[in-house]
Amino acid sequence: MKRKGILIFAFVIPCLVCAAQDSQHTATPADSAPSVAATTGTAPAPATPDNYVIGPSDVLNVTVWKEPTLSGSVLVRLDGKISLPLIGDVTAAGMTPLQLADQITIKLKKYIQEPNVSVVLTQSNSKKVYLLGEVSKKGPIDWAPGMTLLQAIANAGGLTDFANKGKIYILRVEDGNQQKIPVRYKEALKGDSEANVVLKSGDTIVVP
Repeated sequence: MKRKGILIFAFVIPCLVCAAQDSQHTATPADSAPSVAATTGTAPAPATPDNYVIGPSDVLNVTVWKEPTLSGSVLVRLDGKISLPLIGDVTAAGMTPLQLADQITIKLKKYIQEPNVSVVLTQSNSKKVYLLGEVSKKGPIDWAPGMTLLQAIANAGGLTDFANKGKIYILRVEDGNQQKIPVRYKEALKGDSEANVVLKSGDTIVVP
């Protein structure tokens, strides 16, 4: 009787061990899957193009390597200038961030040996896009590099019930000449990237 009990015990233990190992293997994919927080983060903002021209009311982050007292966030004043420690006022409007960094570097060389300066646009407030017609909020909205037609309309509260979606167009001035660009709004809504026009600062979206 004792011998039978030992045999049964010897048979049951390996079965239990195998079952536990199997349960661990089946749980591994779920355990190793990325968390929701890691996969649903907000997309990064589009990078500022190298040819972005700084204007009044833009906000910049000026960084001087190893010089924290000379670094920080600055607002471009209405006169187009910014104020920095040591060098005072510097004209920023009309320049790209790279050009402005070069100007600051030149001025700092009087006080610092081989300054390393970087300028990053953090807020684009000087550039506007305008919306007219059957939109919820008419008028200017802040333009950002990479802004599309659908994003601009969304920022304006969307179209009204009376909007003629097939007649929307964009007015754009280039080289002193005004262009009228027809819009394929319905195709843009369906995911057509070519129809979802990338806007330029100064564009006017007209919704009949």
